[in-house]
Amino acid sequence: MQRFKLQELKNWKTSIRRKPLILFGARQVGKTWLLRAFGSECYRQTVYINFEDATPLQNLFATDFDIERIIAALQIHSHTTITPEDTLIILDEIQSAPRGLTALKYFCEQAPQYHVVAAGSLLGISLHPGDSFPVGKVNLINLAPLSFDEFLCAMGEQGLYEAIAKGQWSTVSTFHSRLVTLLKTYLYVGGMPEAVSSYVERKDLEEVRTIQKEILRDYEADFSKHAPRETVQRIRMVWQSLPSQLAKENRKFVFGILREGARAKDFEIAIQWLVEAGLVFSCHRTKEPRLPLVAYQELSVFKLFLHDVGLLSAMTGLDMKLLLEGDRIFTEFKGALTEQYVHQQLVGQEYIGYWTNDRSTAEVDFTIQARGKVIPVEVKADENVRSKSFRFFCEKFDVMDNY
Repeated sequence: MQRFKLQELKNWKTSIRRKPLILFGARQVGKTWLLRAFGSECYRQTVYINFEDATPLQNLFATDFDIERIIAALQIHSHTTITPEDTLIILDEIQSAPRGLTALKYFCEQAPQYHVVAAGSLLGISLHPGDSFPVGKVNLINLAPLSFDEFLCAMGEQGLYEAIAKGQWSTVSTFHSRLVTLLKTYLYVGGMPEAVSSYVERKDLEEVRTIQKEILRDYEADFSKHAPRETVQRIRMVWQSLPSQLAKENRKFVFGILREGARAKDFEIAIQWLVEAGLVFSCHRTKEPRLPLVAYQELSVFKLFLHDVGLLSAMTGLDMKLLLEGDRIFTEFKGALTEQYVHQQLVGQEYIGYWTNDRSTAEVDFTIQARGKVIPVEVKADENVRSKSFRFFCEKFDVMDNY
């Protein structure tokens, strides 16, 4: 399976500004697989420590941050002689080792010759007493589920991906039907690595759905394990409401869907927890398309999107038969899967918001900030690509003059 973040890891290895690296990402997006593949391809040897399993090492950083002592302990545990120039040290599930994150600061300051990567899901990373995040002492990379481009490569469609990446639209149009079929499949399968791997190997959509439901159950189990006890029920309420929130014509998050009389202040901690866990993304209304967009966002008005379109389709119970019925999968569920898909592909831009006028009679699905510009994005789930709102937006703010 090809993950494009591998190139970022290779760039990190050779960078003159290399510091200990933290690889973030929600559970089951493939962090461990990616780091092992990186170590196998780019280093002579890899020392892999999973602190959830390596119980004797969980207090490795509790007494002090003596790097020589720490390296000696890692060597004994792994039966490997660590040589800085050709050994990758992977500290997985580092949140299970008190003061583990703080230790990265000392690797940066006292032993920069070692190539150290720490990983942990956002569900699990929480600071223990005495911990502090090593601000300015680490590099950060976030790993998301497979994008559609990565899905194409996993499906053996490298040539089609390259044609899209190079903007060879006449070539792409030749394979329009194949591309639409692949996109419909991606809306169902999504980008969770286990689901993609299963589909690539066996083409069994029922098995894919079983895997997705297991992931969703694991996430809900993690709420109880990692979230503050008093917040767990509200996190579940927000999480389970997402399909109905996105099924509305106006996908703005409505607290009244959670329960009658619900107020923002009652659920803001639950929503923030899901955002920080990497399971959802908040997309705020921007009042005006001016730079920087974050300065014009309205914090109290937002949409919530999942981190993976396949998991959303699993939460809605979308029937696999829709893959065979023309383009219904794009319009079913009021086009929410299509909008979720587009948001997922936009993640990584400088800023993603959306715009409505004051009366909410006109809306542009996304306003993104990229390369010093504000770019409006309108999502259409069928072949009717005309949009009065989009035209109104462009005329009102003269944004197309920038292109």
